[in-house]
Amino acid sequence: MLDADVHVWRQFLGNSTSEGTGSKNTRSRAPAPQTPAPHPKRTPAAPTSHPHPLMDEPHHSPTSWPDARAIAARAAVKEAAHAAPVMRPLSEALGQVLAAPLAALTDLPPFDTSAMDGWALAGPGPWRLPTDEKDQVHGILAGHGEAAALPDGHAVRIATGARVPPGATAVLRSEYGTAAGDGWLHASAAHPVVLGQDIRTRGQECRSGDQLLPAGTLVTPAVLGLAAAAGYDELPTVRRPRVEVLVLGDELLTEGLPHDGRIRDALGPMVGPWLRALGAEVTGTRRLADEADAVCAAVAESSADVVVTTGGTAAGPVDHVHPTLRRLGAELLVDGVAVRPGHPMLLARLARESRENRESRESRESRENPEGPDTPEKSETPGPQTRPARHLVGLPGNPLAAVSGLLTLAEPLLRTLTGRPAPAPGPAPLAEAVQGHPRDTRLVPVTFRQDAAVPLRFNGPAMLRGIAVADGLAVIPPGGAKRGTEVEVLDLPWSAITTEQLSYADQTRRADQAHRTPQAGHRTPQASHHTDRAAGHGDGEDISPEEGPA
Repeated sequence: MLDADVHVWRQFLGNSTSEGTGSKNTRSRAPAPQTPAPHPKRTPAAPTSHPHPLMDEPHHSPTSWPDARAIAARAAVKEAAHAAPVMRPLSEALGQVLAAPLAALTDLPPFDTSAMDGWALAGPGPWRLPTDEKDQVHGILAGHGEAAALPDGHAVRIATGARVPPGATAVLRSEYGTAAGDGWLHASAAHPVVLGQDIRTRGQECRSGDQLLPAGTLVTPAVLGLAAAAGYDELPTVRRPRVEVLVLGDELLTEGLPHDGRIRDALGPMVGPWLRALGAEVTGTRRLADEADAVCAAVAESSADVVVTTGGTAAGPVDHVHPTLRRLGAELLVDGVAVRPGHPMLLARLARESRENRESRESRESRENPEGPDTPEKSETPGPQTRPARHLVGLPGNPLAAVSGLLTLAEPLLRTLTGRPAPAPGPAPLAEAVQGHPRDTRLVPVTFRQDAAVPLRFNGPAMLRGIAVADGLAVIPPGGAKRGTEVEVLDLPWSAITTEQLSYADQTRRADQAHRTPQAGHRTPQASHHTDRAAGHGDGEDISPEEGPA
């Protein structure tokens, strides 16, 4: 490993002790309660001369939930450090992440400008007005070049944003001055002129070379405006990791009602959009039969940075993910997590494809498609169509268990690959007691009411009804948590987006409500807006603090 890689790796080791998915500025950031580890913690082994250990050994104790998230966040540090930035025009950069700090290319403002419509003044008043009719009516307008110097004791009309002429000492607003028609300008006695008033001086906001935003900043509309003002036509952005989704299962239907022992596929429509919300470029979702060779071939031939599988991670007769990883010489980083639902989830680093295997695969594809395949879209960086997948995230087949896997393993992995910083933990008090698992962490869908986390009833591993109306997943320690206990809440990727769409009136109203609520300090009013949605369901049918662990 290069020195630079070691430095980045050590930085991540130091920053990954507290992993979370909460959105910035959504909740108060008091330290989250520490969860006692029910098992000895399992950490990645130090690199040896055998980078891909055999995977047919008996299963060890599952990795603790905090450790699993930390391992996932560190897994792709080297790949992220070596990824070349993608230059995007401002029109295409919205929603991307800055790959480098944004430094000003010019002073802002680039010259002294008027902050108001009025008159540019030189020295104390009263001030002599121009005799030229054009100067009297229009004066100096925005977008014009530098005007002639303004003599002491003179004034000239000026528009907002116009360049202040040399010699000007202040700007007098139109409503504060009186031109009596005798060629002189007088300031209102109630608004005496102060030196430099209503002049935006050159470099007031920043000087050329000043750092405006750090790397890792999400490009919002405001960031685009700042970048344009600072002189940018395009921005260096982090390349989105390419992810392919493989949905496994003979029992899954893609349309119609369940019948003859078969059920609708809920993960195919859900996992891809969820990964996009986490910053990934989803290249496609494929459905595969429960056949060992088909699963192995799909994983081996994928050109994505990350392969996400659903189902097949346990040890049943048609669970082919573990055998596939053994056949491909993969390295298991996480093999089972002490969390409910979702404990059979896994994370693996796939072995790089050898030159011989790649040439054999390309030759086979050429024979199978003699006329040649359709030319794929050009990717953001050269070569990803022939680059093997680097990591595999194995999600359980039950829907809520798969969501648990997305937030436990996929989110930290993609956060590293997309250059996003780890958000601070966001605790919230529980509105009701929650039963826990004797040994494992439990993730429970919750919504917020008066800044408290309210557990939702439908929280079994195969259920989506609870998470569909949830604001996040509460992290319940082994043994459960009592009412009022502050627990970490993992926000869903779209929670912050919805928060930002609140109208000003709604924010004001909820701020007033929170001010009158004793628990308002736990969560900001902006985060509390979700609660009315759940409150409207009626009869409290979505709340069940007595629901057993999945």
